[in-house]
This record gives sequence, structure tokens and C-alpha cells, in this order.
Amino acid sequence: MNEIIKALVGRRSVRAFKPDQIKDGELNQVLEAGKYAPSAANQQSALLVVVQNKETLAKLSKMNAKVAGMKSDPYYGAPTVVLVLAEKSAAAPVEDASLAIGNMSNAAYALGLGSCWIHREKEMFESAEGEAFLKEWGIKGEYIGVGACILGYPAAKLPKPAPRKEKNIVFVK
Repeated sequence: MNEIIKALVGRRSVRAFKPDQIKDGELNQVLEAGKYAPSAANQQSALLVVVQNKETLAKLSKMNAKVAGMKSDPYYGAPTVVLVLAEKSAAAPVEDASLAIGNMSNAAYALGLGSCWIHREKEMFESAEGEAFLKEWGIKGEYIGVGACILGYPAAKLPKPAPRKEKNIVFVK
């Protein structure tokens, strides 16, 4: 099987991480994969916001947990969180950002990192607290939160894939 296909099939969501921060070289490769994700009309509307500051991560975790109505850390202790937003005026902002998250998740797996797609960033960055973060970070313009790609070294061996659904491919010839 082709190495890229092996990575796509082998990738799993990771929800337990070692506390060690990922290496800059690994992070940069993951971000590069995100930047090169397909986008509608090549508008490249996705904005990747890398957060590794523990205090900021704790605040973001509380915001996300509040939206979800939970008390546990929705980022699962990952030492790096890449928030993915997109320009509201783009042709397909949610799709553009979603493809960036997918590319980053696959790149992370290929590099031996764990990742997981996290939701609720839309609600987070529609709030006054979320808007304040964007202002603090110098992000100008109209953006929507789409999701986050959490990154770190897996704390355990990746699980085996669940069986795939049968009959979810239809051929029309």
C-alpha cells in the first residue's frame, strides 16, 4: 500500500498526551500541511492560530468546556492547540478550515504525533471573550471559528481502527 494511503488509514484521534511540548520542526511541518490544504477558489481562507502558552491554553479550555457544558479539559492536556478560523467572506470558509484541520491531523500522524479535531470554536469566538482574544492576538477582520487541531506525543499506543461500515460506497456506472 502507498505510504500516504497507509498514513490516511492509520491515523487515529488521540485523547491522551505526554506533557512534553512537540518540536518546532514537527509543528512547522504540520502547519505547512495545513497551509497547503485545498480551498475554494484557492482563497486560502483558513487562519491557523498556534497556542502553546499554558495559561492561555487553560483559559481556552475553560471556554470550550463551558460551551460543551462539561468540566473536563476538552483539549485533553495537549501541549499545542492550533485554533482554526476562516474568513467569513470566503466562498467556503468552513470547508476550507475543515480541510486544513484534516491535513494537519494526517501530517501529525505521519510524524508520529497525536492529534484530534475539537469542536465548539465557532461558539467560543462568537463570544465577547473570544473576540477579546482575537483583538489581543492582533487578528483583524471577520473570522469564524471552525475547530481546533490538538497536537502532542501520544501517551499510549494508538488504538486499532474500528471496523468500517459496509455498503457506504455506491458505484454509479
